Amino acid sequence: MTRMTRWGMTAFLAAVLLVSAVGVATAQDQPKALYDRLGGVYSIATVVDDFIERLLVNDTLNANPAISQARSHVPKAGLKYQVTALVCEVTGGPCKYTGRAMKESHQQLNITEGQWQAMVADFQKTLDKFEVPAKEQEELIIIVGSTKKDIVTPATSQP
Repeated sequence: MTRMTRWGMTAFLAAVLLVSAVGVATAQDQPKALYDRLGGVYSIATVVDDFIERLLVNDTLNANPAISQARSHVPKAGLKYQVTALVCEVTGGPCKYTGRAMKESHQQLNITEGQWQAMVADFQKTLDKFEVPAKEQEELIIIVGSTKKDIVTPATSQP
């Protein structure tokens, strides 16, 4: 090789390495989606399984006859599947939630503020059990909180 060709090749390789290094740095600078920080769909499914099991034995929720009746029509496994898909999707994962909208699926349940708080307490217990880091817990609580307006029946509208 001539001197110019060697220099040209060296410059080319240096440029390729630089572009590669910048690409890697840029990818590392991107924050991971909550989905990834939670460990993906299998970790989410494990947490959802525990959470749904807690809800099924929650005395505050079970005191609501509309919830008890709805449970007789919705198989536990199906509920866990749909909640897993929903959490996967809203946290930036590849899943696609195909269930009904929150308002539509909860409007006949007459869920009170107290029942909402009981659900949130169970959710918190599940997150703590699986040692979900504080930052991720906060993000999940915000996501769950964003659905409250579609799930809780205003006190003036309750039977």
